[in-house]
Amino acid sequence: MGHTFAEKVLARKAGLESVVPGQIVTVRPDKLLTHDNTSDIAAKFRKIGVNRVADPAMHVIVLDHVTPAANETYAVSHKATREFVVEQGITAFYDIGEGICHQVLPEKGHAWPGAIIVGSDSHTPTHGAFGAFAAGIGRTEAAAVMATGKIWLRVPESLRIVINGTLPLQVSAKDVILHIIGDLRADGADYCSVEFAGEGVRAMSIAGRMVLCNMAAEMGAKNAVVEPDAVTWRWLEKQRGEGAREQGKNEAWVLADADAAYMHVIEYDVSGLAPQVAKPHTVDNVVPVTEVVGTKIDQGVIGTCTNGRLEDLQIAAGILRGKRIAPGVRLLVLPASRSVLLAAMERGIINDLVAAGATLLNPGCGPCLGAHEGCMAPAEVTVSTANRNFKGRMGSKDAFIYLASPATVAASVLVGVIADPRKI
Repeated sequence: MGHTFAEKVLARKAGLESVVPGQIVTVRPDKLLTHDNTSDIAAKFRKIGVNRVADPAMHVIVLDHVTPAANETYAVSHKATREFVVEQGITAFYDIGEGICHQVLPEKGHAWPGAIIVGSDSHTPTHGAFGAFAAGIGRTEAAAVMATGKIWLRVPESLRIVINGTLPLQVSAKDVILHIIGDLRADGADYCSVEFAGEGVRAMSIAGRMVLCNMAAEMGAKNAVVEPDAVTWRWLEKQRGEGAREQGKNEAWVLADADAAYMHVIEYDVSGLAPQVAKPHTVDNVVPVTEVVGTKIDQGVIGTCTNGRLEDLQIAAGILRGKRIAPGVRLLVLPASRSVLLAAMERGIINDLVAAGATLLNPGCGPCLGAHEGCMAPAEVTVSTANRNFKGRMGSKDAFIYLASPATVAASVLVGVIADPRKI
C-alpha cells in the first residue's frame, strides 16, 4: 500500500524507509518561522542553557503582528528581537513594513515543495500551498528548535479533500474553505494532514491555494498541502528573480501515492456554490451569504494572511472602482506585504480603493488580532476577510465579526450592509 504526503515527507526527513500514523519521528526542519513573539521565545531559549542557536540559517523572523509598535511594551519587544537577530547572526529577518510572515516567507524563498516548515503561529499550514509540510508549534517547542535544530512530530492521519467543478462568478477559494469548515466543523480535521486535490484546486492560483491551507487550521489540521504542479513552479520561478529559491526542482517534490490510505476522502462540487459567510462567533458557523444579506455593518476589512494578496485587492477594486463606500462605514485595507503593496500601487488598485473611501494600512496583521489598528467598540459589526471571528478577536468582546471573501466585503461596504457580490 502507498503512502500519503505527510507519511512520505516525514519518513524522508527522519531517515526512515516508511512511517505510519501515530508514530513519533524526530526531524530537522528546513525553516523555523517566528514573528513578534521571537523575543519571548528567545527568553525561553536562553533558559535552556545554550548561548547560540543551532542553525542561524534555519530561522525566518518577521515583525508583523503589532507594527509599528502600538506602545512601549511592543517597542521593547521589537528592540529585543532586533538585538537577538544581530547577536545570533540570523540573516532572514524582515522588519516592520515587509508584511505578514505567511506572505513574506514564501516571497523571500523560504518555502518549497517537500520542505518541512514549523512556525510559532497557528496559520503556518499556509505554506502547504507550495507543497511543503508546514505546521504550527508552541513557543516552548520553538525555543527547543532554536537550541537543538530538531523537533519531534507525531505522524498525522491524513484527510483528502477533492474539490471538483468550476467556481461561479464572484465565488472564490475563501468561499470554498468556509463551506468546507462549515460542513466538517472546527474539529473535523483535528491533528490531520489535509491534502487538497481535484480539478477545482488545480484551477486555483497560488493565492487561492494559500487561502485553503491557511484556513485548514480552523478545522484543527496539523498541516495542509496542495500537490505542487506547473502553477507552483511558475510562482517559485518568478520569485527566484528576487533571489528567492533555496531548493531544487522536481527532485525535491513529495507527492502522495495513488494507492495511499486515508482516514477519509471527501469530495465537493463547487460549481453551484454561493458566496459563504461565517457568522459570529465561530468560524464553522457558516451560511450562504443570502441568509445574512441586509445585516448592518460598521466596518469592512480586506487583508490579513488569508486574503491580503494582489488578486484579493484587485477583486475588491473591481467592485469599488468609481464608487464610494456607504456613509457611516469604514473600510480598512491591508496589503499582505510590501511587494503586494507596490504591485497594487503600480496597477492603480490602491488609488481605486482609497478613492472609494478605504483607509490604507501598512502591510501587516493590523486589526486581525485586536491589538491595534481597527479595533471595534461594543455592538459594532465588522465583515472581514480574516480567518477568525472569535469574541474579542478584534477588540471588544461585545462586537461581532462576520468572515467573508474580498468580493463580499467590498460589496457590503458599498451598501452599508452585508451584500451578495453577485448582485452588485
